[in-house]
Amino acid sequence: MIWLTWRQHRKQAFYTLLGFVVLAAVLVPIGLSMRSTFADLGLADCARQLSGTNVTDADRQACDAGFHRFTNQYGSLNLVAVLLITLPVLVGLFWGAPLVAREVEQGTHRFVWTQGVGRNRWALVKFGLVGASVLVLAIGYGLGMSWWVDPLTQAAFEGRLGMIVFDLQGIVPIGYTLFAVALGIFAGTVWKRMLPAMGITLAGFIGVRAAVEILARPHYQPARTQTFPIEGEGPPEINRGDWILTQGVRNPDGTMIAEDTRIQCPPGGKGPDGRACGAELGIEPGAYNWQLYQPADRFWLFQGIETGIFVALALLLLYLAVRRVRRIA
Repeated sequence: MIWLTWRQHRKQAFYTLLGFVVLAAVLVPIGLSMRSTFADLGLADCARQLSGTNVTDADRQACDAGFHRFTNQYGSLNLVAVLLITLPVLVGLFWGAPLVAREVEQGTHRFVWTQGVGRNRWALVKFGLVGASVLVLAIGYGLGMSWWVDPLTQAAFEGRLGMIVFDLQGIVPIGYTLFAVALGIFAGTVWKRMLPAMGITLAGFIGVRAAVEILARPHYQPARTQTFPIEGEGPPEINRGDWILTQGVRNPDGTMIAEDTRIQCPPGGKGPDGRACGAELGIEPGAYNWQLYQPADRFWLFQGIETGIFVALALLLLYLAVRRVRRIA
């Protein structure tokens, strides 16, 4: 059974490995260039300084200028990152969906399951070997993407918890990939043709990923709040890497005056008409900036929670797929 599985999937394995080699050949030089520029601009020291408490305004301005230069040079690579987050679902489409659907569509399942190989054994060996191979690929993908995207995440104000970059690195790619493959396998047991199974896998993966990212991730832990006055000598103390969920300007009674914005006025600042800074918005004396955020140091906790969600979903789908295999005529 192991030999048969290898014979059936060796071409897939070869082309998948070839694709990873080509991807590495493209991304590694870019990653080395980013790291070289990051070091030349002294941004590694800046990242350490800004994570501390005793940071002077001059140091902050110099570091912000360096981060701005780096972002201007490599910011367009965020578009590449958007493409890279599709790799787990591609594995699900071309490894998971055909696993059962192709056998049933071509009718070869009748031959396999009547030659002394029970359905349970066939499913466990097939699912196990494919799952183990995908797990190894996902680990390599997660480690490689963590190395590649690290300079971009350090330069970005939102850090590793930001949209897209969170999905690319750490251990969550493992959960995404296993879920995509399990979803493809299950879809192949329900819609017993390859193309419908692949379509359902794609739609299901996008739907679940979007639901978890938008509805669940911001609430893995209770968010923290931070307030600071609208008047001050310099910018407020906000840690780089914190994930700001929402922000706005509130009056002293807590009423939200302006959403998704922040006001910073000099002490006693007034406009040309003599009105106090922000008076045109209906801001009362004592108004303050407010934000709701997730701290940067929760990155690995959030990674573990999200990976656990998708691994649990993958195991559930594989269990349901095994039960479905037993019922296929």
